[in-house]
Amino acid sequence: MNVLITGGAGFIGSALARRLLKQSCTVTILDNFNPQVHGENRTLPADIAGQVRLEVGDVRDAYAVGRALQNQDIVVHLAAETGTGQSMYEVVRYEDTNVHGTAVLVQSLLNQKPSRLRRIVLASSRAVYGEGQYHCDTHGAVLPATRSVEKLRAGCFEPLCPVCGATATVQPTPETCAPRPSSFYGLTKLMQEQTMFLFAEVVGIPAVALRYQNVYGAGQSLHNPYTGILAIFANLARTNQPVKVFEDGLESRDFVHLDDAVEATWQVMQDHVHAGVFNVGTGQRASVLEVARQVVGFFSSRSPIVITGSFRHGDIRHSVADIAKLRAETAYQPSCAFATGVRSFLSWAQTQTPVSVGYEESLAQMRDRGLYHE
Repeated sequence: MNVLITGGAGFIGSALARRLLKQSCTVTILDNFNPQVHGENRTLPADIAGQVRLEVGDVRDAYAVGRALQNQDIVVHLAAETGTGQSMYEVVRYEDTNVHGTAVLVQSLLNQKPSRLRRIVLASSRAVYGEGQYHCDTHGAVLPATRSVEKLRAGCFEPLCPVCGATATVQPTPETCAPRPSSFYGLTKLMQEQTMFLFAEVVGIPAVALRYQNVYGAGQSLHNPYTGILAIFANLARTNQPVKVFEDGLESRDFVHLDDAVEATWQVMQDHVHAGVFNVGTGQRASVLEVARQVVGFFSSRSPIVITGSFRHGDIRHSVADIAKLRAETAYQPSCAFATGVRSFLSWAQTQTPVSVGYEESLAQMRDRGLYHE
């Protein structure tokens, strides 16, 4: 089948292209090689460069999108601005790329006469949930509100039951959990989902939204100071700079390896998989402090790990996916344990030149706008 991957030169996109080529698919990649992600590089990885059709262009450019869409059976829409923190003060940029870009894609699909499109897959994010689902001993499953600045300043980092105010315990969040994004990034991903599902309903094709957890692995951008704490911590540790951990370090994430994320994406491209939303993760979580210790230890770094107590607007406390639905619908089974995957990622990072990613500058941008509290 013919497959278009928007944002296909990126971390997930290029790995997905490799997977599709192994399945004898004809692959087209549309990418604008955003310098924040790609640095000065404007070429595809050598192992796929000669095997795919590359359209260099922006997803907001109707002409570029129209060219890339010609004769496609499936579209995998990955092109987006990503980064919770940056989205809180680059609101127009995130809305323009993620929401307007998706609208341009949908408009271009509607303009196709005739169209052979039979499925569309959207890279969404667990950010649409906000804090997600928790458990209160008294009130059962609850959806905590966004944590208040007053509570965070007082060191009360755990979300509270919205009914009785007791400390709640994180649970794996299922797809049935009501979306309550706490960042503009999460809001734009939810708007992307709604746009795609409405389009699919109108034209009568299945659409799938994949709510990825924290995807990591070899090839991840080391240039982007707004996404990927593994990449940020690796850059800091390799240059023996302090590794600063927000809050009390016990905030946690569900880290899913690139290979597993790509396999999940391939699985939902199959005709027998029903349309709808699917979580992509492992169902396990690791604390940010644990991650920092693993990174510093791997590099035998002199970097001190500093638990700062600081916090950012838009961040959530915990994240862990309920992946029962994806397992039931597909052959998906997370195959890479975090302990193994993180060593593999750090071994790859060790072969790359350390990058000054502007991490402190990114925090300064938020501090100046009252979005980062120390």
